Amino acid sequence: MNPLLLTHFTATSCAGRGIDATLAALAQGRGGLAPCDFEGAALATYTGRVAGVEDAPVRADLAAFDCRNNRLAQLAMTQDGFDTRVREAIERAGAERVGVFMGTSTAGILETELAYRRRDAQTGALPADFSYATTHNPYSLAGFVRAYFGLRGPAVSVSSACSSGAKVFGSARRMLETGLIDVAVVGGVDTLCLTTLYGFNSLELLSTGPCKPFDVKRDGISIGEAAAFGLLEREPAGHADDDDAIRLLGIGESSDAYHMSSPHPEGLGARIAMEQALASAGLTARDIGYVNLHGTATPSNDAAESRALTDLFGRVPCSSTKGATGHTLGAAGALEAVIAALALKHRMIPAGTNTTEPDPALGLDYVLSSRDAPLHAVLSNSFGFGGTNCSLVFGRKGAASA
Repeated sequence: MNPLLLTHFTATSCAGRGIDATLAALAQGRGGLAPCDFEGAALATYTGRVAGVEDAPVRADLAAFDCRNNRLAQLAMTQDGFDTRVREAIERAGAERVGVFMGTSTAGILETELAYRRRDAQTGALPADFSYATTHNPYSLAGFVRAYFGLRGPAVSVSSACSSGAKVFGSARRMLETGLIDVAVVGGVDTLCLTTLYGFNSLELLSTGPCKPFDVKRDGISIGEAAAFGLLEREPAGHADDDDAIRLLGIGESSDAYHMSSPHPEGLGARIAMEQALASAGLTARDIGYVNLHGTATPSNDAAESRALTDLFGRVPCSSTKGATGHTLGAAGALEAVIAALALKHRMIPAGTNTTEPDPALGLDYVLSSRDAPLHAVLSNSFGFGGTNCSLVFGRKGAASA
């Protein structure tokens, strides 16, 4: 594929608001997981909650979109001058030439949960002020971002479970390469809700403490919430000499078609996604200096991903940053794409926070302390329920060893 420029990006999670706070947390090997205090959730688990979302309603003229998910989206878009950079892109390209590609799994489902508490006692009807279309509906996120910036280009929501925030890069790339748009606002947002917390609890997948990806004592996930955004653009002529530019080099997508909630035990779909990402980037496994693992901290998922990784790469420095942020579901792919970009920009391999004893049976070169590294290309994995997989390769100038 033709490389695309990641011209600006931002992320907000329990690890911090904006990229400076996120980078500091990763560099110091700390995160924001804490005992679950989400209203109505009587569960012995840890979550990655973003403080202050409840106190930040969406812009008054967009009140119809007001829900926890869109509040977090707005909160994140105002970090790192991201909203300013989008408006500058609109000035250059025009509102009809900027596309929106958002990943989410929960969207505003919390609004439906709250509405059910207020349904009519006699008829069971939901309250008249509840708007499914602009809150719960997965498209509400893309619709909100489009309305927030006054855009007139295409807008898409991708909801493919935990690969959603990565697969938007593929959707954006296809529209950029066909010339339908000139700029893509990509991102992922997911927020806490009872459906998710109790749903994963019913599957017996929640950890009782902060999650420990790839640890010998890993026992499940810690659910988090996050919003992450990026600007993708075609590389203009004469820009190729910019050594500091972060480029999206490759994308791989696959489907296990194995099981609704379990990965292929040998990581078949995961390996296919990684192979496709490398091939589309024109790179080989030895060109990758760091892999941001999907790394949910469940026994079976970590084992399957490890099998795929070691079969393809042998040993390569890797870590899962979900120990710092929690598993942010539909936002995870976008959040970890930003983390991959930060790793490249600052030439740093982030630690696998909370993991203290990597499982020797998995055979990984798992990074326990953040360290400097001369990175030229990194790979980020995102795998979801139903076997939907996506791998992204980001790099600098001269990423290939050949």
